[in-house]
Amino acid sequence: MEEIRKKLSEYGKKIVEKGLVAGPGGNISAREGDFVYLSPSGFFLDEIKEEEWVKVNLKTGEIIGNLRPTCEISMHLGIYMEREDIKAVFHTHPPITVGLISAGVKFKPFSPEFVAILGKSIPIIEYVPPAGEEIRKAVVKEIKKGNVVLLKNHGVVAVGQSLKEAYTRSLIVEESAKSIFVGILSGKIRYFTKKEIKQIENLEAEDYRKTLLKNQ
Repeated sequence: MEEIRKKLSEYGKKIVEKGLVAGPGGNISAREGDFVYLSPSGFFLDEIKEEEWVKVNLKTGEIIGNLRPTCEISMHLGIYMEREDIKAVFHTHPPITVGLISAGVKFKPFSPEFVAILGKSIPIIEYVPPAGEEIRKAVVKEIKKGNVVLLKNHGVVAVGQSLKEAYTRSLIVEESAKSIFVGILSGKIRYFTKKEIKQIENLEAEDYRKTLLKNQ
């Protein structure tokens, strides 16, 4: 319990440092057995102390402690209940990604990192109100098929089998958005062909890197 809370505080700081959230925006969580540890509502992610992460029983929904969990608790719990392999959920508000998807720009593979870390396609969900059952249903529906979901006019949900994997996916989404944005400004960005995507998927080196992320 102490170790998972320590790691959550570390990644909360990393998320803010990388500009993936601002102020009290965004929320993250991690699962250990039948319990989920979530960021408390209204807190800046880089200011959450180890003892302030809210413990919730995944099976009963019981909140243990005095702090109120993130308003997106339903979405987090829904994701964990849908996929037993997921150990961490990061919901961020990366500005460039949100700007691009809200303007109708598609996110398609154009780099080895995109294919290896994010996959060959990322679903984009039309705007739904946050903090309720509507966003839970929309995200859970898409998370069955992949590990990243883009939310128009809102943010990104990235999951992983470790905190590092969920964080890496969150980071690569925004880094990809920067490249896509520059590509659009400079001319016409070149996306990968199906053959090129398959080549990346078959690389042993990428399989090795992905295995490391899952186990860290």
